[in-house]
Amino acid sequence: MDGYRTKPRSSEHFDGLRGYHRGIMAAALKPRLLLGPGPSNVHPRVLEAMAQPLVGHLDPQFLELLDEVQALLRPLFGTENPMTLPLSATGSAGMEACLVNLLEPGDAVVVGVAGVFGNRMCDVAQRAGARVTRVETEPGTPLDASAMGDAIDRTQPRVVAFVHAETSTGVCQPVEEIAERARRAGALVVLDCVTSLGGLPLNLDAWGIDAAYSGTQKCLSCPPGLSPATFSPRALARVAERETPVQSWYLDLALLGNYFGGNRVYHHTAPISAIYALAEGLRRIHDEGMELREQRHRQAADALIEGLAPMGFRPLVENDHRLPMLTTLRLPEAIIERGEASLRTTLLERYSIEVGGGLGDLAGQIWRIGLMGENARLIHVEALINALRHELQ
Repeated sequence: MDGYRTKPRSSEHFDGLRGYHRGIMAAALKPRLLLGPGPSNVHPRVLEAMAQPLVGHLDPQFLELLDEVQALLRPLFGTENPMTLPLSATGSAGMEACLVNLLEPGDAVVVGVAGVFGNRMCDVAQRAGARVTRVETEPGTPLDASAMGDAIDRTQPRVVAFVHAETSTGVCQPVEEIAERARRAGALVVLDCVTSLGGLPLNLDAWGIDAAYSGTQKCLSCPPGLSPATFSPRALARVAERETPVQSWYLDLALLGNYFGGNRVYHHTAPISAIYALAEGLRRIHDEGMELREQRHRQAADALIEGLAPMGFRPLVENDHRLPMLTTLRLPEAIIERGEASLRTTLLERYSIEVGGGLGDLAGQIWRIGLMGENARLIHVEALINALRHELQ
């Protein structure tokens, strides 16, 4: 330790550091109205839940709470799957967990690509050694079920994967016909529900979905960091009969099942405070009810589109396939010429309102406006409309 510190630090030194850090926090963390593609704003009760005292991840109190979280997630997913759990990672890890557990090197997989997150599915599957067949569609349009079916019949895949609510385009994908074609071919079906869980009713068991995942930061209105996921008995049977180990130790369902099942065998240290938050967020959804919650999301989206139409904003997606919680709007030429990114910066700096820009080919052409969970309220729609009126007058 010689030479590590030449003399003790004075109390004034540490007082100065504390004051410096308080100043940084006060300057940096201004409240925002988060109307982008995620995260969304969190209810004070959820933040209060995170401040509860820590307990151990094997403490009976925590395990009881974990059981409650699993029980509340099942009806949101529309499933009775026992293996329904909050993965200790974000939604992208949920995607990876579904694909790396169900695919082995050399397996065929058909992936529907209707935007950025379908592309990400392809990347994850390729890294797992799978043979990927892509079925693509134009940005802002849903996948063609017949094209998906033709690819399934041609390749006889192990897995068929696609996105229910494509966050990059605002498209809500009809599920049942594609899932039925996949099941008829003996394939397992993986569905991305990152943006739809808690905003739209899901019915995975009736749809024939074998694995699905989501994130906590969108319609669940919790902080990011967890990925609610669910796996059918067919999916777990596939994991049990694998010939090769799952490439991810951390996301191996056989190992995770020993912790989230009845044995409670140590696997990893669960993010205790994040589970507190998720439990409270799920209770709020349960108290409201999904019927009213869906109605609230749709009313907010309709008001947004109606309010911005006189300024020249137009929906990218046709009404029948438009997400209520994530609206993609084509920008007026005046905003494109002005520089849409500079206007978004103005909204953030002057009004503390965040909206999202387009991704990929849609960059600079659209905005992605999220009205998710706690933010799907008319007062927030009005705040954005009034700010834009002031800037565009």
